[in-house]
Amino acid sequence: MSSTEKTKIAVSGVVKSYGDNHVLTGIDLDIRPGESMVIIGPSACGKTLLLKTMIGLVTPDRGSVVIDGEDIVALSAGRREDAMARAGMQFQQSALFDSLTVWENISFRLTQTRDLTKAEARDIAVEKLGHVGLAPDVADLRPVELSGGMQKRVGLARAIADDPDILFLDEPTAGLDPIMTGIVNQLIVRNAKQLGATTISVTSNMEGARAIADRIAMIYDGRIIWCGPVADIDRSGNEYFDQFIHRRATGPIRMTVGDRA
Repeated sequence: MSSTEKTKIAVSGVVKSYGDNHVLTGIDLDIRPGESMVIIGPSACGKTLLLKTMIGLVTPDRGSVVIDGEDIVALSAGRREDAMARAGMQFQQSALFDSLTVWENISFRLTQTRDLTKAEARDIAVEKLGHVGLAPDVADLRPVELSGGMQKRVGLARAIADDPDILFLDEPTAGLDPIMTGIVNQLIVRNAKQLGATTISVTSNMEGARAIADRIAMIYDGRIIWCGPVADIDRSGNEYFDQFIHRRATGPIRMTVGDRA
């Protein structure tokens, strides 16, 4: 892209290592306003690490993450937190607080940052439950009382609770059956459109990636090796990307038994 006006998030030269484990070795990725970018790649390739770096939870060793013209890497912890108040995050395992009710989980950040009464916070939570297809009576349940699909939807409701303009979704359908996977994918698309949000998702589910993505980027060996419109993925011309999306056991990507999930 030729101008910053067309870029919502610009990741440039991001490097992150843990000792001798060089996970991200130079990530470059531009994400446009309002688009849905899906990040794919083999297990343990750094997909979630990149997501956490983009939201400011992890500081890279080198590189920049520029959001709306501001490099969040260069900010102090306090200023970074303020800058990322515009974003919502759905974590891989939902990360719901077991000791809180559903409505308290959904409104958790709101009650920390706004002067809300309990009734006002609960009303917002119930409204967001409706956005993810759950009834108001779910609000008073505990996470342990929810199915896996309901937990995922509550996690999405929490991510959109503050009407963010950026959504980060980490494996939003992991562990769900095919029908619930389709439902959650539809909810992601619908809510992102309603918010007008830029969405960045990490997934290992190619059917889901096709369903929610405008563009798809693949990480391999610490870098983005292919990025393009979802309509072009079956003619990418990249042998690594082609092997991955078609789930071929043989090809340039070598996986061994015992690789981390």
